[in-house]
Amino acid sequence: QQLNDVEVLQNKTKGRELIVEIELKRVTKEFQKMRAVDEITLTMNNGIYGLLGVNGAGKTTLMRMLCTLIKPTSGEIFCNGKDIFQMDGEYRKLLGYLPQEFGFYPEFTVCDYLMYIASIKGVRPGAAKKRITELLHQVGLTKVQNKKMKKLSGGMKRRAGIAQAMLNNPKILILDEPTAGLDPNERIRFRNLISELSQDRLVLLSTHIVSDIEYIASQVLLMKDGKISHSGTQKDIIQSVPVKVWNCMVASDEVEKCQKQFKVSNMKTCSDGIELRILSEQAPCYNARESNLTLEDVFLYYFGEKTGDDYDVL
Repeated sequence: QQLNDVEVLQNKTKGRELIVEIELKRVTKEFQKMRAVDEITLTMNNGIYGLLGVNGAGKTTLMRMLCTLIKPTSGEIFCNGKDIFQMDGEYRKLLGYLPQEFGFYPEFTVCDYLMYIASIKGVRPGAAKKRITELLHQVGLTKVQNKKMKKLSGGMKRRAGIAQAMLNNPKILILDEPTAGLDPNERIRFRNLISELSQDRLVLLSTHIVSDIEYIASQVLLMKDGKISHSGTQKDIIQSVPVKVWNCMVASDEVEKCQKQFKVSNMKTCSDGIELRILSEQAPCYNARESNLTLEDVFLYYFGEKTGDDYDVL
């Protein structure tokens, strides 16, 4: 019956785009005395939303609420005007979710794993086999479909995770730190895959790695201390920074002084000194050249004082 309902939905929307709207109204989540998510009000439609913030900002808690895994302490979440917790199964039919760590039986082959998840999602065996064949091709796992999950590389496991999230052809795809632990090549492949899968969907991707969303997100959400501090297009977010970015060459013994005085987003050793990329209202030194702000610079400006070991802008 679940698959029939999904098929009916797909048939009704064939030839036209199904617009999904998720609306959060003053959503708050508290754990004992800690407020992980703090009165977030937000509306999202079809497109890719990049949720950017350091570890501990509340991103995973927000996503778990959007997936109905936990309930807000207060506030409401709506999908096309209906409360998602009251919608129950009707909402989950529209949803695909890839958590940071997803469980699987290590002895299962990729194909067996996807068939098992399909059965949990209520997809009939015949339809599941057809869908799995399509997805294995889409995520580039056809050649390893009979390989055991425990034998897959980190990147392949994440691709299998995307495939399981896409089994019900969801209109809402939620991805929590999807490139964590991947090498640069796998990260690029994963970004391209997400971009390909985003057509006619609402995709929410959380990360603390700027490059994950820099080239694919239509909207950027900056999350800090449980709040969405800024939201908008990348251009909007970049224009919100009230300082400029400068490139300048300094002697190696001046680097520490510059780091104490300014926010330094990048440092490069050259034959004639150290080239620094500095965020500052005024030119930090006589030979400074103004450059264009990037999303990475924005990340440093808003989160720099709290990044510490979590600061990763590959």
